[in-house]
Amino acid sequence: MFAYLLNLVTLICINAILAITLNFIMGYAGIFSIAHAIFFGVGAYTAAYFAVHFSASLFLAVPVAMVVAGLLSLVLALPALRVRGEYFVAASLGLQVLGVTVFSEWKSVTGGLGGVIGIPPAELFGYAVTDPVQFLLLTLACLIPVLLITSTLLRSSFGRNLKAIRDSESAAHAFGKNVAAIKTLSVVISSALAAVAGALYAFYLGFINVESFMLDTSVLLMAMVIIGGTGTLLGPIVGTVLLMLLPSLFSYMWFLPQTEIGAIQQIAYGIAMVLLMIYRPGGIVGPAKRSKA
Repeated sequence: MFAYLLNLVTLICINAILAITLNFIMGYAGIFSIAHAIFFGVGAYTAAYFAVHFSASLFLAVPVAMVVAGLLSLVLALPALRVRGEYFVAASLGLQVLGVTVFSEWKSVTGGLGGVIGIPPAELFGYAVTDPVQFLLLTLACLIPVLLITSTLLRSSFGRNLKAIRDSESAAHAFGKNVAAIKTLSVVISSALAAVAGALYAFYLGFINVESFMLDTSVLLMAMVIIGGTGTLLGPIVGTVLLMLLPSLFSYMWFLPQTEIGAIQQIAYGIAMVLLMIYRPGGIVGPAKRSKA
């Protein structure tokens, strides 16, 4: 039971990093991307490849993963940020499909559908982190800085510019803001920080394949942000905890057909999101009603 709880909390921390980084662009810049799982995957595959062929040191693998994910995010940001709203969602969906195809076919790096196996344990100051408790502490040590970095950025002039663009892109442009540059930088930052979660995920499991980075993952991350509360610091964490605990709760409900647990979870997610949109559109942590201003 203790091992199960350790595993659950570790995965909650990893997914919380992803939800926080998605909320950075979704809740504060108004950029609705459903390709976040791709940057999660880029971070995981990059860290895994680097660990297998070069070094498993976190101080090397994680920065490399962040740089690669940040640079690749420009593939989405530069062309897609020329459009708004549902057009950007469509562009991010295209990137999600393209990314999954690359993950599945680029066998020399990603291992194709078989994935990457034999990923060595993460090394910290030359010490291999193999104990589950130690790895949990490591994920917490990564989650807290990611939260602090996003909080600091949002309280800066850059964060205020993001919120201005979210509220009215045309008005921000009229006030002389370089909207394209600000949105592009926000996507790069979000993607680079998401790669941290990808690297942790690869080191934690010791094996990764494309199944972890499908469209379902991107949708689940968006649900975590929406249910917890977009545009809030704690909302993504609350949403992550709830949606990660729900499968565990359902598995203990003996009266539910075990073969249908997955479908029941999806129904529960859908009902929860519909109810929140009706009665609490700001999410659990956000305001009960959206401001009309």
